[in-house]
Amino acid sequence: MRTGLVLLALILFSTFTPGAAHAAAPRGTEPVYDYASAIRETVWVDIGRDGDGDGRSDRVAADIVRPSGATSRVPVIMDASPYYSCCGRGNESELKTYDSAGKPVKFPLFYDNYFVPRGYAVVLVDLAGTNRSAGCADVGGASDVDSARKVVDWLNGRVTGYSAKTGGTAVTAGWSTGNVGMIGKSYDGTIANGVAATGVAGLKTVVPISAISSWYDYYRSDGATFGFNPAGLAQTVEARNSGQNCSAQNQVLTQGATANGDYGPLWADRDYVTRAGNVRASVLLSHGVNDLNVKTIHFGQWWSGLNVEKKIWLSQTGHVDPFDYRRADWVDLLHRWFDHYLLGVDNGVQNGPQASVERQPDQWVDQSAYPAANAVATTLRPGASGTLGTATSSGTASFTDNPNLGEDTWVTNPGSAALTYSTGALTSDVQVSGTTRLTVTATPSTSSARLSALLVDLGPATIRNFAGSGEGIKTGTAENCWGSSAAGDDACYKIASADPKKVNYTILSRGWADLANYASLSQERPLTPGTAYTMTFRLASTDHIVPRGHALALIIGGTDGSFIRGPAQPGRVTLDLARTSASIPLVGIPAQATTHPAPPGGEHVPSAGRADLR
Repeated sequence: MRTGLVLLALILFSTFTPGAAHAAAPRGTEPVYDYASAIRETVWVDIGRDGDGDGRSDRVAADIVRPSGATSRVPVIMDASPYYSCCGRGNESELKTYDSAGKPVKFPLFYDNYFVPRGYAVVLVDLAGTNRSAGCADVGGASDVDSARKVVDWLNGRVTGYSAKTGGTAVTAGWSTGNVGMIGKSYDGTIANGVAATGVAGLKTVVPISAISSWYDYYRSDGATFGFNPAGLAQTVEARNSGQNCSAQNQVLTQGATANGDYGPLWADRDYVTRAGNVRASVLLSHGVNDLNVKTIHFGQWWSGLNVEKKIWLSQTGHVDPFDYRRADWVDLLHRWFDHYLLGVDNGVQNGPQASVERQPDQWVDQSAYPAANAVATTLRPGASGTLGTATSSGTASFTDNPNLGEDTWVTNPGSAALTYSTGALTSDVQVSGTTRLTVTATPSTSSARLSALLVDLGPATIRNFAGSGEGIKTGTAENCWGSSAAGDDACYKIASADPKKVNYTILSRGWADLANYASLSQERPLTPGTAYTMTFRLASTDHIVPRGHALALIIGGTDGSFIRGPAQPGRVTLDLARTSASIPLVGIPAQATTHPAPPGGEHVPSAGRADLR
C-alpha cells in the first residue's frame, strides 16, 4: 500500500452526530487548492475482458480531476456509473462534457467541486460499454464490477492504464495514495457494493445510496416477476457508446433472466449479499424507506451481511439522494467520513448513533442501532374475525386473485381480492424496525398462484409524497453552492424541499411471491389445485413507528397489480389461518407475544422495482 498523505491545513475535529445542525458541525479539511487549475485527464484502464468481442481487451475510461501542486499523494473519491452520457446524474441529470481535445470539463455532481480543493482526487469511471469505455454492459455482472475494481487496482499500481482507448502509452497513478472511497446512487451505488464484495485492497469505504444488493431482487421477488429484464437496461446505457456491437452480450442477459421468477446462475453471479462477508471497507448507507424502485429489501439484507464499521440514514423519500433532502448535514457527514477513512483523521465520525431515521418530513431522530436495539421478532397471527394478534386461530379464509387491482384498492376497498387483519387501535406506540417474514399455508384453486402482502399503518399522518413526481421532494429555482466553480463546471445546485402529503394510511412494507416456488427459489414446481402449500417470503425492510391510536394491519392477497405480473390462471386461494403468521420485528410488544431476538436486518434469502434505475 502506498503511504504519504497530502499536507493539509491544521484544523479542529470532534465527534459528529448525524442529526447535528450544519452550523454546529466541526470543520474538516480546508479548501487549500485552486479548483480552476486542477489537473483534468483521462486514463483508460485495461479490465482484462473482451465483452464486445472485438479481439481486444476492454479498456474503461476513468476521468480524473485532482489538485495541482499537491506535494504529497492524494486519496480518491470514485463514482463508477453507466449514466454519464445516456441519462445523467443527480437531480439535474448532469452529463460529462469534454473540450475539443477530449479532455474532461464537466464532472457531474458536487464531489469534484467540494473535495478537490480539500486535497482529494475525484475519479468518474464509465462502466464498460458506456460513454467512452470499450466493452459491453452486463448489468451488475463481472464486467460492470471489474470496470471499477480494476481502476482501484490501477490506483494501487496493480494493473495497467493507458493514455488512449487503443494503443497509447502506459500511465501510472504516482499521485495516488491508493486509498479509495466509492460513492454513488442507484446503479452507481450498486457497483460500489459489488466492488466492496470482492474485498479489493485499497477500497477503504463505500457510500451506497439507494443501491441494489442483489440484482435478482431488483427484477424478481421470491419467485414473482416485476415484468422487466436486464437486457433493456443494458441497451439503454449502451445507446451512446462508441459504436461497439453489444447484441451478443445482451442475448446472454435475455437468456439468463428466465421469464419465470426462478433464481438461476445469472442472478447468482449478480448477488453481492452472498459475498458480503468479503467486505473490508466501511459502509455509509442511505435509502428511502418508500423507495419503490430499488426496494428496501436491498438495504436490509446488505446491512445484515456486513461485519464492518457502518452507519445508515433512512429517509421517508422514494428514490432520492440525501443531497436533495438533507443537503447540509449530508455534505458535513461525507466530509468527515472521507477525512476519517481516506486520510486517517481521528474525528470520531465512526462513533455515536448508528442510524438516523426521518419520522416526519424533515424531522429526524438518531437511533443507537438498526434495527432498533430492542426490537424483537414478534409472531402475529390472523384471526378468523379479522384480528391480528398473538393467539393461534383456526379455520380458513379465502380471496380471489384479481391482477387488475393494486395495493391502494386493497387498503381502501379490498372486496374479495384481499384479506385484512388488524390489531385495532393501539394503546401505545409500536415501532416496526427490520424485515418481516410472512409464512402462509395456501391452497390454490388453479395450477398457478401469486401471493402479495402489505403491512399498513391505519391512521392519519403527514408524510413525504413519495408517490409524486419528485418522490418526496420539490425542486425550486434558487441554488446554493458546494465547493468551487470553474468554467464549464459549477458547484451550484437547485435547492429542494420536502413535498408533504396528508394521508389516512401508510403502507410501510410490501412483499411478493410465486407459490410455485414454495420449495425452492431455483426451480418452480407445478401446483395441484386443491393441495395446500406452505411458503415463507419476505416483506421489505423498514423503520416506522405506528402511533398510539392507529392500528397495524396485515393485508394478504394474490397479485398486487401495482407491482407484479399475475399467474397464468388467476383463481381462488384459501389460507389455513392456524398455519399462517407474520414474524414482525417490533419495539412495543404485547406481554403475551411469542418473541425471539430479531435478525440484524434483511437476512438474505437468494431470491426490484421500475426500469429506470437512476
